[in-house]
Amino acid sequence: MKERVKMLKSMTGFGRCEEVSKERKIIVEMKAVNHRYCDISIKMPKKLSFFEAGIRNVLKQYIGRGKVDVFITYEDYTENNICVKYNEDIAREYLKYLTQMSQTFFIDNDISVSKLSRYPDVFTLEEQTASEEELWKLVEKAIKTASEQLVSTRTTEGENLKTDIVKKLDGMIDIVNFIEERSPVIVSEYRQKLRDKVNELLGDTQIEESIIATEVVVFADKICVDEETVRLRSHIQNMKITLESGEEIGRKLDFIAQEMNREANTILSKANDLEISNKAIDLKTEIEKVREQIQNIE
Repeated sequence: MKERVKMLKSMTGFGRCEEVSKERKIIVEMKAVNHRYCDISIKMPKKLSFFEAGIRNVLKQYIGRGKVDVFITYEDYTENNICVKYNEDIAREYLKYLTQMSQTFFIDNDISVSKLSRYPDVFTLEEQTASEEELWKLVEKAIKTASEQLVSTRTTEGENLKTDIVKKLDGMIDIVNFIEERSPVIVSEYRQKLRDKVNELLGDTQIEESIIATEVVVFADKICVDEETVRLRSHIQNMKITLESGEEIGRKLDFIAQEMNREANTILSKANDLEISNKAIDLKTEIEKVREQIQNIE
């Protein structure tokens, strides 16, 4: 059996289906927006209310997360949906007592079929309705078709989101590359500034190289962001892998984005260089954009 390919889905979408037969028409419309949980609201005619549990069960096969509003309209086109019911037992009771009255009071029994038929409840009018099973088949088909359309629009939007997020992640890698390349340069610049400062203050007086080296080591350790950049690369790669894994990954992506933001904050706090500070701010901005996109992923 061929394995079903999992597709990333947005929580925003729209679906519609119109099922029409000779006797009736059902229209199902649904729209979905982002929501932390699965929240389904159904508005439908009273006549269909006993199908609500079944409708919800069908919808949950297609929807994992999001706020979904479902609107169902129903029209009955049956022109002759009234039938006449003959109640023979009631007619028999009337006739029995009429005959008994004729015999008791010695009067002619002038009852006829037309007269008997006009007595209450001998004939009644009843509305013919579709069987519950027949009506459910029509409703279920409309719900499934509208849900499939909803999933299709959510999948299309989800793929667009994935493309945009991956592009932003690639941009973050460029920023991380710059920070890693710039960090050793900062240390070299600090070493040279320290030498220049010592020469300015002490002139020709010699100072041991070890003292400068110690100061440089302390400075390098203070501004070192190697661990942060390594973790950032790992988080970025993990997010890309997760994006390819498919359905219902929104919560996991949000957690990864939080971890990425934590590393960016640490880099910014350690930064002792304007260029790295600016890049760290750019990094935080891109992470926030990604988090906003993630909020709409199922």
